[in-house]
Amino acid sequence: MHFISGNHIQLLRNGVEYFPALEHAFDHAQHHIYLQTYIYEADQVGRRIGDAMMRAVNRGVSVYVLIDGFGSKTLPQAYIESLRAAGINVMIYRQKISPWTFKKNRLRRLHQKVVVVDDLVAFVGGINIIDDHNVPHQTAPRIDYAVRIQGALLPVIANSVKKLWQHLAWLHFHSKPTFSPTPRTPTHYAKESIKAAFVTRDNILHRRDIEAAYLKAIHSAKHEIMIANAYFIPGRRFRKALISAAKRGVKVKLLLQGRKEYFLMFATHAFYQVFLKNGIDIYEYRKSFMHSKVAVIDQEWATVGSSNIDPFSLFLAREANIFVKDKHFSATLHQDIAIAINDGAHQINANEWSKGNTAKRLLSWVAYGLVRLFLGVIGYTDKH
Repeated sequence: MHFISGNHIQLLRNGVEYFPALEHAFDHAQHHIYLQTYIYEADQVGRRIGDAMMRAVNRGVSVYVLIDGFGSKTLPQAYIESLRAAGINVMIYRQKISPWTFKKNRLRRLHQKVVVVDDLVAFVGGINIIDDHNVPHQTAPRIDYAVRIQGALLPVIANSVKKLWQHLAWLHFHSKPTFSPTPRTPTHYAKESIKAAFVTRDNILHRRDIEAAYLKAIHSAKHEIMIANAYFIPGRRFRKALISAAKRGVKVKLLLQGRKEYFLMFATHAFYQVFLKNGIDIYEYRKSFMHSKVAVIDQEWATVGSSNIDPFSLFLAREANIFVKDKHFSATLHQDIAIAINDGAHQINANEWSKGNTAKRLLSWVAYGLVRLFLGVIGYTDKH
């Protein structure tokens, strides 16, 4: 992982900040727009972003949209065709889905959320193209993050996005885009000079890059590790790293999803007892749905992205995270996570968890057993 200085990076909280920034970038695009997302819903937000892309096409901007076949399976075909009819290039990543098949190629999804506009501004994070209020049981809004990036890191992000499109276009027999040079190179923000790295996870050359970046930072932590993660089923190395940090005096805080959307999410509870026993603080966010995939270490290192700490993200999906070395940015994200903990989270008490919650603990081991079975079927183990 290579950190590059000379960037301006803005934290975007939830769709309420993300979507206006995205729309503004689209309305000022002059050459091309690339949008990659796991979920695209044709709700109020999806149509708003779609309209912005159509306006861009009408100005002569080339627009390329890549959505995941499973994550966006409910997106109406009629809406996809309306985007194509307007001149937007739309491709679907692994359109064939099979919920009853554990074939690795069907389970490898496009989970990253990356947008590049004119190679001058990019957005990376965990926010899909879906309304914050479009959540189960009308418990809203969901919590999630993204970042807006300008500066020296743009060529790295743009190159990654274009390479993926070109590769898939070749596989799908689509015509490849013709790239016109952008009028100027990305601005180098010398004054702010935020150091950042763009790290992806795929199934070829970058299988463990995101996990390795986390582990390196955890091993180097001196004071505090704060992780806010929606789907948290860490492998053995990750668990050992957190416990080791806690044993050497690092304050470890985990903000996890308190509202379970899927049965396998109960596997997270299987680690509660050992974490609590070793002094790790666990908070469950229960006010609404939390889809965050962020972390702050020693208020100097931070990450925002699409990667959860679970087998899906770490072993199967295409993911993308921004890693930042900057005290001001890290402090801003740290403060936001702390607000979420104070405002909508419940701290898990070690004594209460060990003496009670028998049903939850039983369910957790059943769920974890299913996760282990799933990993075995697809050819992975929990040794990682």
